[in-house]
Amino acid sequence: MSGPDGEAPPMIVSAHGGPTGMADRGLKLKIQYWTSRGFAFLDVDYGGSWGYGRAYREALDGAWGVRDVEDVIFAARAMVSRGLADGRRLLISGSSAGGFTVLAALTFHDVFAAGVSYYGIGDLDQLLKLTHKFESGYIYRLTGTEPGETEAVFAARSPLCHAGRISVPVFFFQGSDDAVVPPDQSRRMVESLKGRGVPVGYIEFDGEGHGFRKAETVIAALQAEYAFYARVLGLEPAETLPPVTLHNGDRIS
Repeated sequence: MSGPDGEAPPMIVSAHGGPTGMADRGLKLKIQYWTSRGFAFLDVDYGGSWGYGRAYREALDGAWGVRDVEDVIFAARAMVSRGLADGRRLLISGSSAGGFTVLAALTFHDVFAAGVSYYGIGDLDQLLKLTHKFESGYIYRLTGTEPGETEAVFAARSPLCHAGRISVPVFFFQGSDDAVVPPDQSRRMVESLKGRGVPVGYIEFDGEGHGFRKAETVIAALQAEYAFYARVLGLEPAETLPPVTLHNGDRIS
């Protein structure tokens, strides 16, 4: 589909999980969902992503929460400079480690009009405490820390520690049974934003863990995400979407 002449589309920037994973290849119906509704969609293989050789993957060592964030911002701005996206309507979405990138981008930078976190990491210290022994070494490597020497880096990079800096609308999706990133992380972020008057939404799905499995959950989350973007950007979807609760929604101009 095409938009009005001379008007660039809103764009969703996707931050993949892992964080040393990679953007999806091939036909992805979730991406088609967005592009068929007038959104540009940018799936970013930020520094640290798999598939480009060892040096590129190791580019995230010691820089998780910094390099990934800088890369998604650079990619978004590149699309704006080419006229492929509207710089006033940039959105960012991600799950798990990608949700961490989302929250860090919204916390430490002023680029995106809104963001969506799917069971995203807000507190690195809590993540380390809950993760299994094998993966703890992965976290140390990605943050450039050693056991017993994480406090300063974790505090500096954890979005939850700096939630007071977020000023744009955010929506959180969470599974009630998530043992990797427990609901408490998202709930605490939500309460912080609510208390400061920032527009924020939260849906917690019963019986879902770290990664949604039920078809009805995936559909409900996708439709709620669209309804959120429509509310933030003042869009009028052609389809009827389920209503979503947005605390402080009256503050959206």
